Amino acid sequence: MNKIEIYDTTLRDGAQAEGISFSVNDKLKIIKLLDELGADYIEAGWPGANPKDIEVFQQAKSLELKNSKVAAFGCTRKANGKPEEDKILEQLLKADTEIITIFGKTWDFHVEHALCTTPEENLNMISDSIAYLKSCGKRVFFDAEHFYDGYKNNPEYALSAVEAAHKAGAERVILCDTNGGCLPAEIKEITETVIERLPKAVIGIHAHNDGDMAVANSIIAVQAGAKHIQGTINGYGERCGNANLCSVIPTLQLKMGFETIGDSLSGLVLTARQISEIANRKSNSYSPYVGSSAFTHKGGVHASGVMKQSSTYEHINPELVGNTRKILISDQSGGASIKEKISRMPVGSKFSDNDIKKVLERIKELEWQGFTFENADASFELMLRDILDKKPVYFELKGFTVITDTRGNGSLNTEASVKVKVGEQILHTVSEGDGPGHALDRALRLALKPFYPAIEKFKLSDFKVRILDGTDGTSAKTRVHVETTDGFERWDTVGVSRNIIEAAYLAIVDSIVYGLLAHREIPQNSHILNLK
Repeated sequence: MNKIEIYDTTLRDGAQAEGISFSVNDKLKIIKLLDELGADYIEAGWPGANPKDIEVFQQAKSLELKNSKVAAFGCTRKANGKPEEDKILEQLLKADTEIITIFGKTWDFHVEHALCTTPEENLNMISDSIAYLKSCGKRVFFDAEHFYDGYKNNPEYALSAVEAAHKAGAERVILCDTNGGCLPAEIKEITETVIERLPKAVIGIHAHNDGDMAVANSIIAVQAGAKHIQGTINGYGERCGNANLCSVIPTLQLKMGFETIGDSLSGLVLTARQISEIANRKSNSYSPYVGSSAFTHKGGVHASGVMKQSSTYEHINPELVGNTRKILISDQSGGASIKEKISRMPVGSKFSDNDIKKVLERIKELEWQGFTFENADASFELMLRDILDKKPVYFELKGFTVITDTRGNGSLNTEASVKVKVGEQILHTVSEGDGPGHALDRALRLALKPFYPAIEKFKLSDFKVRILDGTDGTSAKTRVHVETTDGFERWDTVGVSRNIIEAAYLAIVDSIVYGLLAHREIPQNSHILNLK
């Protein structure tokens, strides 16, 4: 009685989102991820709608799923037709799934103007289709399309439609807020009415997010007695999306005491991020529960509070959904924030209270100049080491030059030359690149690689430029953010200058120094340095 079924429609409704196009392989990967997460049902697509979905259902048969059942999706038979002759129902049966979900009209406005048939024939279409599929040995779920709007327009007809589905043998009757415009109070009242009318039916909800209410509407439907929720991972879906299961599931399980996916809840963040990668969509940092910023604290008062008692500014323990707490370092940080951040770094034990004050002063000074360490942990650690006189000196810059010209052929060419001192040696190297930052990076690597072989593994994986004070025009300060990877780990650095090339240089140098430090390369000043 305490179980709420989770029906995922990421692969069908989610795939209708603008900018998402899953390949067959993508869909199969997502099915495995959802099965591992513990979804009860996975709607894999509409068989026959396209060759891709036909192949998905064929290949899905060979998947050894532990928790989930795959469902095929389609619609009722055509008006004035026979179910055994209907091409759509034929394709649904060919998908060879245990469960078939069909949708039918419950709003008389749609019956008359979209289907162009009579209210009576629509009820027959619902009953005939479900009964036929049941006779073929299938479990049938019924999605009552536009149910809530239909109920508001003509309550008795909408109720007669879901009643017809239930009497025909539908195991689940799912009430759809297809236009996504209903308010929670409406959802609760109407859902309760349906449950009173159909006390033996298992009622579900399928909510869209056009009014930013899909999660709230799903939750209140459960409070009204619904036992089945349809939604998508990350809220993907047509227009504004569907109910976000990444919010619905933990709310039901952690706050309302319902059983959803059990111990798999701790894998929710990883699943959400893996599916966003497959969908080629950037993860929403601010998404509740699973976003990278969901448990991120910047204000000093907040950071101090969560360090003493996490519930002061966190509604759940982030680890329950597989997330982590982050303390951001900025000019708003207090001593508590600095201590929390430093305690997680290798140099943390070296800092006294007086050092903490120095760090806070340095941060405020640098942020006034335009630096930010919110997403530049590597530059932050190097700053800490500098305060402790523990920053390694792998090389010393003697100068650099960057030239960009067309070489007379109309195409831009960029060349960078750097002069650096490594130990007692001075090196002068030149390299070309696709732009100033790229050319500088290559020239530096060329000079340093003979001394520090690990540098060959480093690769710039992201490069962002932001103008800080646009009112100063071309003399405005520029902040450059660089992400670097060695193929396993990633680290972020930052540089600021009124000269964009110098800003890029500063960020790139920090990225190289941090990478060498992480790989425990021995710097030329190792006789005065303790790297621990």
